[in-house]
Amino acid sequence: MSDQRTALVLGGGGITGIAWEIGMLAGLAEAGVDLSGADLVVGTSAGSVVGAQVTSGAQLEALFARQLEPPVDEKVARMTRSNLAQYGWALLRSRGRDVEFRRRVGALALAAEKAGLTPTEQERIDVIGSRLVNAEWPARTLLTTAVDAETGEFRTFDRDSGVPLVQAVAASCAVPGVYPPVTIDGRRYVDGGMRSAANADLATGYERLVVLAPIVRGVGPVASVDAQVTALVSRVAVVSPDRASRTAIGRNVLDPAARAPSAKAGRAQAASVVERVAETWTA
Repeated sequence: MSDQRTALVLGGGGITGIAWEIGMLAGLAEAGVDLSGADLVVGTSAGSVVGAQVTSGAQLEALFARQLEPPVDEKVARMTRSNLAQYGWALLRSRGRDVEFRRRVGALALAAEKAGLTPTEQERIDVIGSRLVNAEWPARTLLTTAVDAETGEFRTFDRDSGVPLVQAVAASCAVPGVYPPVTIDGRRYVDGGMRSAANADLATGYERLVVLAPIVRGVGPVASVDAQVTALVSRVAVVSPDRASRTAIGRNVLDPAARAPSAKAGRAQAASVVERVAETWTA
């Protein structure tokens, strides 16, 4: 294995997470460190959208410009107090067992869909499709992550999985209780962030790793980014939002109005981390 094998891990973080990651990637590229050519790209939730975009061949500047467009006719979603209470109950009932926690959260997602509390599955797939530059899997290795809503089992999708890219990304972004589970091969899938905020351990075996993580900490059995990268034998740089970026992102990561400020903040923050990222990526 060549010591030049590189992996880019893109974590979850909602609409603002997509924007911040694209801003960060554009800012790093402008400063001379282009991560979009990574040998492996791992995308979880928001990161799956970004991963599909940056491996599509689209220019980072064009992707950044899209984030600055005003949110016309886009609906604001949010994690309600009821959602959070149900997550907490699932956490207590699972007693720290990760698969059991994911199964209970999956049941929450299915119940919310049945009660009409989420958009329809097709509506959600259409939204995700509109965000992607290309509906076909890229030639380079892209992994997206999801969780089986009924069993709690973790699954990844790639170009060899036989699953359409739009469905794979929509499944990875299916926040339980907010968006509907996505049907793939007769199974229902929810957000890959229910296992880990970034699933950085999927980059095991790659020598140089950069993790862009809008959210770094896990709750209960949800693995944190730090816990996963410390087990990897590789050169690693983890980048998360600084104070200015957190302010731009705000309290609701699903608010389209915060997209442009988040993208600009991510791009501005890139200047403060480029040296550390370059040491990991190119040294």
